[in-house]
Amino acid sequence: MKGSIRVSAKTLDDAITEALIQLGVTSDRLEYEVIEKGSAGFLGIGMKQAVIEAWKKADEPEVTVEDIIKEEFRAEKKPAEPKKKDRKPEKKKEEPAAEVKEEPVPEQEEAAPVKKEQELAKVEDQTIAAVDQFINDTLKAMNMEVKTSTSIDEDGALCVDMEGDHMGILIGKRGQTLDALQYLANRVANKHQDGYVRVKLDTENYRARREETLKHLAKNIAHKVKRNRRPVSLEPMNPYERRIIHSALQSDPYVTTHSEGEEPYRKVVVTLKK
Repeated sequence: MKGSIRVSAKTLDDAITEALIQLGVTSDRLEYEVIEKGSAGFLGIGMKQAVIEAWKKADEPEVTVEDIIKEEFRAEKKPAEPKKKDRKPEKKKEEPAAEVKEEPVPEQEEAAPVKKEQELAKVEDQTIAAVDQFINDTLKAMNMEVKTSTSIDEDGALCVDMEGDHMGILIGKRGQTLDALQYLANRVANKHQDGYVRVKLDTENYRARREETLKHLAKNIAHKVKRNRRPVSLEPMNPYERRIIHSALQSDPYVTTHSEGEEPYRKVVVTLKK
Protein backbone atom coordinates (compact mmCIF):
# COMPACT_ATOMS: atom_id res chain seq x y z
CA MET A 1 0.00 0.00 0.00
CA LYS A 2 1.18 3.53 -0.78
CA GLY A 3 2.90 5.16 2.21
CA SER A 4 3.24 1.88 4.12
CA ILE A 5 6.34 0.74 6.00
CA ARG A 6 7.59 -2.70 6.95
CA VAL A 7 8.74 -3.06 10.56
CA SER A 8 10.34 -6.00 12.35
CA ALA A 9 10.96 -6.45 16.08
CA LYS A 10 11.34 -9.16 18.72
CA THR A 11 7.62 -9.20 19.50
CA LEU A 12 4.44 -8.12 17.71
CA ASP A 13 3.83 -5.41 20.35
CA ASP A 14 7.34 -4.04 19.85
CA ALA A 15 6.79 -3.96 16.07
CA ILE A 16 3.52 -2.05 16.48
CA THR A 17 5.17 0.43 18.88
CA GLU A 18 8.04 0.97 16.42
CA ALA A 19 5.51 1.57 13.60
CA LEU A 20 3.69 4.17 15.76
CA ILE A 21 6.98 6.00 16.32
CA GLN A 22 8.08 5.89 12.66
CA LEU A 23 4.70 7.02 11.31
CA GLY A 24 4.13 9.54 14.11
CA VAL A 25 0.57 8.44 14.89
CA THR A 26 -1.44 7.08 17.82
CA SER A 27 -2.73 3.51 17.90
CA ASP A 28 -6.23 4.54 16.73
CA ARG A 29 -4.70 6.07 13.57
CA LEU A 30 -2.64 3.00 12.66
CA GLU A 31 -3.55 0.15 10.35
CA TYR A 32 -1.30 -2.84 9.85
CA GLU A 33 -1.07 -6.35 8.44
CA VAL A 34 0.87 -9.09 10.23
CA ILE A 35 3.42 -10.62 7.87
CA GLU A 36 5.14 -12.78 10.49
CA LYS A 37 3.87 -13.26 14.07
CA GLY A 38 7.33 -14.10 15.37
CA SER A 39 8.37 -16.81 17.78
CA ALA A 40 10.49 -16.86 20.96
CA GLY A 41 11.73 -20.33 20.12
CA PHE A 42 12.92 -22.76 22.77
CA LEU A 43 15.29 -21.05 25.20
CA GLY A 44 15.97 -18.51 22.47
CA ILE A 45 16.88 -21.12 19.84
CA GLY A 46 15.00 -20.70 16.57
CA MET A 47 13.63 -17.30 17.50
CA LYS A 48 11.85 -15.42 14.68
CA GLN A 49 11.17 -11.70 14.65
CA ALA A 50 7.66 -10.34 14.23
CA VAL A 51 7.12 -8.45 10.94
CA ILE A 52 4.23 -6.12 10.07
CA GLU A 53 3.25 -3.90 7.14
CA ALA A 54 1.88 -0.66 8.64
CA TRP A 55 0.30 2.53 7.29
CA LYS A 56 -1.65 5.58 8.45
CA LYS A 57 -5.42 5.72 8.24
CA ALA A 58 -6.86 8.27 5.82
CA ASP A 59 -6.01 11.73 7.14
CA GLU A 60 -8.73 13.90 8.60
CA PRO A 61 -8.61 17.67 8.08
CA GLU A 62 -5.95 19.03 10.41
CA VAL A 63 -7.07 21.61 12.95
CA THR A 64 -4.64 24.44 13.62
CA VAL A 65 -4.24 26.44 16.80
CA GLU A 66 -5.98 29.34 15.06
CA ASP A 67 -9.01 27.11 14.36
CA ILE A 68 -9.21 26.14 18.03
CA ILE A 69 -9.12 29.78 19.15
CA LYS A 70 -11.83 30.73 16.60
CA GLU A 71 -13.99 27.82 17.76
CA GLU A 72 -13.59 28.87 21.40
CA PHE A 73 -14.55 32.43 20.47
CA ARG A 74 -17.72 31.22 18.69
CA ALA A 75 -18.65 29.00 21.64
CA GLU A 76 -18.40 31.95 24.04
CA LYS A 77 -20.64 34.11 21.83
CA LYS A 78 -23.51 31.58 21.39
CA PRO A 79 -24.95 31.57 24.97
CA ALA A 80 -25.97 35.24 24.59
CA GLU A 81 -29.58 34.32 23.59
CA PRO A 82 -32.09 35.60 26.19
CA LYS A 83 -34.36 32.50 26.57
CA LYS A 84 -31.56 29.99 26.99
CA LYS A 85 -29.74 32.25 29.39
CA ASP A 86 -31.47 30.82 32.49
CA ARG A 87 -30.71 27.20 31.69
CA LYS A 88 -27.09 27.31 30.56
CA PRO A 89 -25.51 29.02 33.58
CA GLU A 90 -26.82 26.19 35.80
CA LYS A 91 -25.02 23.57 33.68
CA LYS A 92 -21.82 25.59 33.60
CA LYS A 93 -21.76 25.79 37.39
CA GLU A 94 -22.10 22.02 37.76
CA GLU A 95 -19.33 21.00 35.32
CA PRO A 96 -16.38 22.85 36.88
CA ALA A 97 -17.35 21.47 40.31
CA ALA A 98 -16.82 17.90 39.03
CA GLU A 99 -13.45 18.75 37.51
CA VAL A 100 -12.08 20.52 40.56
CA LYS A 101 -12.42 17.25 42.47
CA GLU A 102 -10.77 15.15 39.76
CA GLU A 103 -7.71 17.15 38.77
CA PRO A 104 -5.97 17.61 42.14
CA VAL A 105 -6.00 13.82 42.66
CA PRO A 106 -3.23 12.93 40.15
CA GLU A 107 -1.12 15.87 41.26
CA GLN A 108 -1.12 14.73 44.90
CA GLU A 109 -1.24 11.00 44.27
CA GLU A 110 1.31 10.72 41.49
CA ALA A 111 3.60 13.57 42.42
CA ALA A 112 4.09 12.18 45.95
CA PRO A 113 6.64 9.47 44.97
CA VAL A 114 8.92 12.18 43.57
CA LYS A 115 9.62 13.37 47.12
CA LYS A 116 11.02 9.92 47.90
CA GLU A 117 13.56 10.36 45.12
CA GLN A 118 14.81 13.51 46.84
CA GLU A 119 15.05 11.75 50.22
CA LEU A 120 16.89 8.60 49.17
CA ALA A 121 19.33 7.04 51.64
CA LYS A 122 22.91 6.43 50.59
CA VAL A 123 23.13 2.99 49.00
CA GLU A 124 25.41 0.74 51.05
CA ASP A 125 27.75 -1.92 49.62
CA GLN A 126 25.84 -4.84 51.16
CA THR A 127 22.65 -3.56 49.52
CA ILE A 128 24.28 -3.46 46.07
CA ALA A 129 25.64 -6.99 46.59
CA ALA A 130 22.24 -8.31 47.75
CA VAL A 131 20.38 -6.80 44.78
CA ASP A 132 22.98 -8.05 42.31
CA GLN A 133 22.83 -11.58 43.75
CA PHE A 134 19.02 -11.57 43.74
CA ILE A 135 18.85 -10.52 40.06
CA ASN A 136 21.46 -13.04 38.93
CA ASP A 137 19.87 -15.90 40.90
CA THR A 138 16.42 -15.05 39.50
CA LEU A 139 17.65 -14.89 35.90
CA LYS A 140 19.56 -18.16 36.27
CA ALA A 141 16.30 -19.77 37.38
CA MET A 142 14.82 -18.46 34.10
CA ASN A 143 17.72 -20.09 32.17
CA MET A 144 18.98 -16.67 31.09
CA GLU A 145 22.65 -15.73 31.04
CA VAL A 146 22.83 -12.02 31.79
CA LYS A 147 25.64 -9.63 32.72
CA THR A 148 24.75 -6.94 35.25
CA SER A 149 26.44 -3.62 35.92
CA THR A 150 25.49 -1.28 38.79
CA SER A 151 25.83 2.47 39.27
CA ILE A 152 24.34 5.27 41.37
CA ASP A 153 22.51 7.94 39.34
CA GLU A 154 22.36 11.69 40.07
CA ASP A 155 19.25 11.21 42.25
CA GLY A 156 21.01 8.62 44.43
CA ALA A 157 19.08 5.62 43.07
CA LEU A 158 20.76 2.26 42.45
CA CYS A 159 20.70 1.57 38.70
CA VAL A 160 21.20 -1.96 37.39
CA ASP A 161 21.75 -2.47 33.66
CA MET A 162 21.43 -5.99 32.24
CA GLU A 163 22.99 -7.33 29.05
CA GLY A 164 22.41 -10.63 27.32
CA ASP A 165 20.57 -12.47 24.57
CA HIS A 166 16.81 -12.31 24.07
CA MET A 167 16.21 -9.42 26.46
CA GLY A 168 12.76 -8.97 24.94
CA ILE A 169 11.61 -11.90 27.11
CA LEU A 170 12.89 -10.10 30.21
CA ILE A 171 11.22 -6.81 29.22
CA GLY A 172 7.83 -8.44 28.58
CA LYS A 173 4.69 -6.80 27.22
CA ARG A 174 5.00 -3.02 27.71
CA GLY A 175 7.78 -3.65 30.25
CA GLN A 176 5.56 -5.59 32.68
CA THR A 177 8.12 -8.36 33.36
CA LEU A 178 10.91 -5.81 33.86
CA ASP A 179 8.69 -3.77 36.20
CA ALA A 180 7.82 -6.87 38.25
CA LEU A 181 11.49 -7.77 38.65
CA GLN A 182 12.28 -4.15 39.56
CA TYR A 183 9.56 -4.20 42.26
CA LEU A 184 11.07 -7.33 43.83
CA ALA A 185 14.60 -5.85 43.63
CA ASN A 186 13.34 -2.77 45.52
CA ARG A 187 11.89 -5.02 48.25
CA VAL A 188 15.23 -6.82 48.57
CA ALA A 189 17.20 -3.55 48.72
CA ASN A 190 15.04 -2.00 51.42
CA LYS A 191 15.41 -5.06 53.68
CA HIS A 192 19.18 -4.64 53.86
CA GLN A 193 19.56 -1.10 55.21
CA ASP A 194 17.82 1.79 56.95
CA GLY A 195 16.27 4.62 54.94
CA TYR A 196 14.57 4.45 51.58
CA VAL A 197 16.53 2.96 48.66
CA ARG A 198 15.28 2.99 45.08
CA VAL A 199 16.38 0.43 42.48
CA LYS A 200 16.00 1.02 38.75
CA LEU A 201 16.36 -1.91 36.34
CA ASP A 202 17.00 -1.42 32.63
CA THR A 203 18.12 -3.38 29.59
CA GLU A 204 18.80 -2.38 25.98
CA ASN A 205 17.97 1.22 26.94
CA TYR A 206 14.30 0.20 27.22
CA ARG A 207 13.36 2.86 29.81
CA ALA A 208 14.55 5.76 27.62
CA ARG A 209 12.90 4.28 24.51
CA ARG A 210 9.62 3.77 26.36
CA GLU A 211 9.72 7.34 27.73
CA GLU A 212 10.17 8.76 24.22
CA THR A 213 7.29 6.59 22.95
CA LEU A 214 5.00 7.85 25.74
CA LYS A 215 5.94 11.50 25.14
CA HIS A 216 5.24 11.07 21.44
CA LEU A 217 1.94 9.36 22.27
CA ALA A 218 0.97 12.20 24.63
CA LYS A 219 1.52 14.85 21.94
CA ASN A 220 -0.52 12.87 19.40
CA ILE A 221 -3.37 12.34 21.86
CA ALA A 222 -3.35 16.07 22.70
CA HIS A 223 -3.64 16.88 18.99
CA LYS A 224 -6.58 14.49 18.69
CA VAL A 225 -8.35 16.11 21.67
CA LYS A 226 -7.86 19.58 20.14
CA ARG A 227 -9.17 18.36 16.79
CA ASN A 228 -12.23 16.43 18.02
CA ARG A 229 -12.87 18.50 21.17
CA ARG A 230 -13.54 15.31 23.12
CA PRO A 231 -11.61 13.73 26.01
CA VAL A 232 -9.44 10.69 25.27
CA SER A 233 -8.58 7.93 27.79
CA LEU A 234 -5.23 6.18 27.45
CA GLU A 235 -4.58 2.54 28.31
CA PRO A 236 -3.91 1.68 32.00
CA MET A 237 -0.36 2.57 33.05
CA ASN A 238 1.77 2.37 36.18
CA PRO A 239 2.38 5.59 38.21
CA TYR A 240 5.81 6.19 36.60
CA GLU A 241 4.39 6.12 33.06
CA ARG A 242 1.37 8.24 34.03
CA ARG A 243 3.75 10.90 35.37
CA ILE A 244 5.51 10.96 31.98
CA ILE A 245 2.18 11.70 30.25
CA HIS A 246 1.22 14.40 32.81
CA SER A 247 4.66 16.01 32.51
CA ALA A 248 4.66 15.94 28.68
CA LEU A 249 1.37 17.88 28.51
CA GLN A 250 1.55 20.14 31.58
CA SER A 251 2.75 23.13 29.52
CA ASP A 252 0.16 22.65 26.74
CA PRO A 253 -2.17 25.69 26.87
CA TYR A 254 -5.16 23.84 25.37
CA VAL A 255 -5.37 20.48 27.16
CA THR A 256 -5.21 19.19 30.73
CA THR A 257 -4.70 15.71 32.18
CA HIS A 258 -5.99 13.75 35.16
CA SER A 259 -6.06 10.10 36.23
CA GLU A 260 -9.08 7.88 36.74
CA GLY A 261 -9.68 4.36 38.08
CA GLU A 262 -8.02 2.11 40.64
CA GLU A 263 -4.66 0.36 40.40
CA PRO A 264 -3.63 -1.57 38.37
CA TYR A 265 -6.20 -0.21 35.88
CA ARG A 266 -5.64 3.49 36.61
CA LYS A 267 -5.31 5.51 33.41
CA VAL A 268 -4.67 9.06 32.20
CA VAL A 269 -7.49 11.07 30.61
CA VAL A 270 -6.65 14.03 28.35
CA THR A 271 -9.33 16.75 28.08
CA LEU A 272 -9.69 20.13 26.42
CA LYS A 273 -9.27 23.07 28.81
CA LYS A 274 -12.40 25.14 29.44
